[in-house]
Amino acid sequence: MSTLYSQAESNVRKTWLLITVFVLFIITLGWLFSYLLGNYIILIIAVIFSVLMSFFSFWYSDKIVLKMTHAQPIKKEDNPELYRIVENLCIAAGLPLPKIYILEEAQPNAFATGRDEEHAVVAVTRGLLEKLERVELEGVIAHELSHIKNKDMLLGTVVVILAGIVALVSHFFLRISFWGGLGRRNSRDSGGVLLLILGLIAAILAPIAATLIRLAISRRREFLADASGALLTRYPEGLARALEKITVDSTPMKVANNSTAHLFISSPFKGRQSKNWFTKLFMTHPPVEERIKALRGMNI
Repeated sequence: MSTLYSQAESNVRKTWLLITVFVLFIITLGWLFSYLLGNYIILIIAVIFSVLMSFFSFWYSDKIVLKMTHAQPIKKEDNPELYRIVENLCIAAGLPLPKIYILEEAQPNAFATGRDEEHAVVAVTRGLLEKLERVELEGVIAHELSHIKNKDMLLGTVVVILAGIVALVSHFFLRISFWGGLGRRNSRDSGGVLLLILGLIAAILAPIAATLIRLAISRRREFLADASGALLTRYPEGLARALEKITVDSTPMKVANNSTAHLFISSPFKGRQSKNWFTKLFMTHPPVEERIKALRGMNI
C-alpha cells in the first residue's frame, strides 16, 4: 500500500512541477514579446480570448465528445452488470453515479468526460464489454472514475488554456513581425537585433514546447489514474491484464479522432504508434509497457 501511495504522490508532484514550469514559461514568453512589441495589450487580449474559448469548451465538453464519438446513453435494465460495477466503485470512491454511455465499437476502449463530479460521464465500447473479464472491466472503470475523482477534466482545461495562450501570443507576434509592426525599442543596436532574433525563434518554437509540456502532463495523469484505480479495486492485476488485452487488439475504431484520442484509456489509433524516443514525446498516453510494469510493481 505504501508503494502505491508514494507512486501516486510522486505523479502528483511531477504534474504540478510541469504546470509551474508551464506558467513560468508563459510569463517569460509574454514579457519577451510584450517588450519587443512595446505593447502589453496584445498579451492581455490573447489571455482573455484563450480563457473564454477554453472554458466554453470545458462547459460543454461532455456534449461535444459524446456527439463526436456517437456514444449512446444506457439505463440500468440495459446492462445491469455494468451498472453494478460502476455503482460499487462509485460507493468505494465516494463519487455520485455518473451517466453511463456505450459506443457501438468493436475495439475495447473507454473514456470519462464531464466538467465535474456532478456532471460526469463514463463511456465504454461494446468491444470492452465483450472482450474483458469482470475483474479487468472493474480495473478499466476504476481508472476512468479516478480521472473524475482527480479532477483531470478541469486540469486538462487549465493546461489547454495555457497552451492556447502560448499559441495565440506566438501567432500574434509573428504576424506583427512580418507586417513590420515591431516597436523600435533598441532596434538599431546589435543587442536589439539579437533580442529580435531571439523573439522570432521563441515565437516559432514556443507552441511546440507548449504542446510537449501539455502532453507530458496528460501522460502523468494517466499514470496517476492507473495508481488511483488500482487503489480503488485493490487489484492492480485486473487493470494490467485489461491494458494488455486492449493493446494487442488490432480492431480499428471508426470514430477515432485526434481531438478525443487523449480521453481514452488507450490510444484508439491502433498500429500507428512508434517506439522511438522522439515519437514518444508527442504521445497522448504513456507507453503501455511502462503502465503495466508500474501496475505490477505495486504493493497493495
